[in-house]
Amino acid sequence: MSETMTDTSAVHARPELLQVAETVARDKGIERDEILEAMEQAIQKAGRSKYGQEHDIRAHIDRTTGTISLARFLEVLADDAEIENEVTQLPLARAFRKKKDAVVGEFIVDELPPIDFGRIAAQTAKQVIVQKVREVERTRQFSEYKDRLGEVVNGLVKRIEYGNVIVDLGRSEAMLRRDECIPREHFNNGDRVRAYILDVREEARGPQIFLSRTHPEFMAKLFAQEVPEIYDGIIEIKAVARDPGSRAKMAVISHDSSLDPVGPCIGMRGSRVQAVVGELQGEKIDIIQWSDDPAMFIVNALAPAEVAKVVLDEERNKIEVVVPDDQLSLAIGRRGQNVRLGSQLSGWDIDILTEAEESERRTKEFQVRSQMFVDALDVDEVIAHLLVTEGFAQVEEVAFVPAEDLFNIEGFDEDVAAELQQRARNYLASRDEVFDTKRRELGVADDVGTLEGVSAAMLIIFGENEVKTRDDLGDLAGDELLEMVGSEISGLDQANGIIMAARAHWFDDEETKADDVAPEAGTE
Repeated sequence: MSETMTDTSAVHARPELLQVAETVARDKGIERDEILEAMEQAIQKAGRSKYGQEHDIRAHIDRTTGTISLARFLEVLADDAEIENEVTQLPLARAFRKKKDAVVGEFIVDELPPIDFGRIAAQTAKQVIVQKVREVERTRQFSEYKDRLGEVVNGLVKRIEYGNVIVDLGRSEAMLRRDECIPREHFNNGDRVRAYILDVREEARGPQIFLSRTHPEFMAKLFAQEVPEIYDGIIEIKAVARDPGSRAKMAVISHDSSLDPVGPCIGMRGSRVQAVVGELQGEKIDIIQWSDDPAMFIVNALAPAEVAKVVLDEERNKIEVVVPDDQLSLAIGRRGQNVRLGSQLSGWDIDILTEAEESERRTKEFQVRSQMFVDALDVDEVIAHLLVTEGFAQVEEVAFVPAEDLFNIEGFDEDVAAELQQRARNYLASRDEVFDTKRRELGVADDVGTLEGVSAAMLIIFGENEVKTRDDLGDLAGDELLEMVGSEISGLDQANGIIMAARAHWFDDEETKADDVAPEAGTE
């Protein structure tokens, strides 16, 4: 396909167009060619208004002289081809009348005289150019800021709309939404504002830049600007937790063994931390040292409260923290702020207990477990207490641990250990028989009990909750199962594992159907 356009009387020299394009491009910070393309579109639109919208009219501005060329294009088709648009297409036989060497696929170009822009045409052209410039600006704005997520930028408050702050960043505007402002923070037009680029999105009204002053990373970036050791990578910020405008905790680690990570972040007489506090409207900041040991790190995270003891439950990602009675309110903080920030910082669920509460709970647990062994094994309280003291918590543990774990207990011998294990196994067999009878009465299918992790006690709970088949169990969500069976399983991961095992036959059925269909398809 070829195009031809020759210089005839249809050209109109307008060198001032190039000057206008240069000026607009310089003011708007965009390319001159993009302005000239907008002008060409405006001239084309005016040409179609004059000669008819159905015509394929194209304009061209010479990039060197500013000469305007306007022409109508007609596509040459084969004589037997279907003409879809008689105004813009013509068969080869007719094309020969205009051009003797015309070929299928090329365009016949009819030069048009220059347009004398009237008031309406000029206004239309201006709108087209303005629209094109706006589109180019938006495209440039999106491409400029899409790779700047996570940066801190400075701007001026341009206006406030329904509590949202519109920030002028120079060549772009950004929005600081009300919920991303620090509580009780107030801005006036013309105020300087520093914020974190949270998101850049292309929307129907154009690219939108969203800022935040409450994001934890905003505080981390501020420290990187104030503390050279963080900027250089000698000190690393491992985690940040914020209650914006009130309090924050930041965990840091030093990659230089001779450098304390906390001191440089605070600065001489607190100068560095105070600079960040001032930017965050007086938000109190606790800087703590990061540790790979979760227990040690959580003890640091709960500062200034003193911690007497911690107990980790890694399966449930929970940690129990025991504090002296007089430290409870300090450890929890006002409205639970201290423990909440400590939990966010560490990623662990934290339970706070006083020493008195912990002692009372341990005593109660000891009594409950002792009584369980007395009832299940038909032993006296002395033996039951010894078992609990040695860490036994369930009858199953007594029944199936290696025998030496029992006869090594002070006061036990091999005969006592063997007798205890036999009684434990008899108790479990009797209990499982009772459970199995009840399970059948409740209508729970046999194959549910074969799933790994499902105990006899859980089958009873399933039946009482109308979960009677693998399909019923597979339809549950992990948190639903966890809530249903409670302490019978270790946590959400195990609950999800049981559900996936219950669903396994669904996929087996699909594979079987696929295998059944395949031979039939092959036969056809």
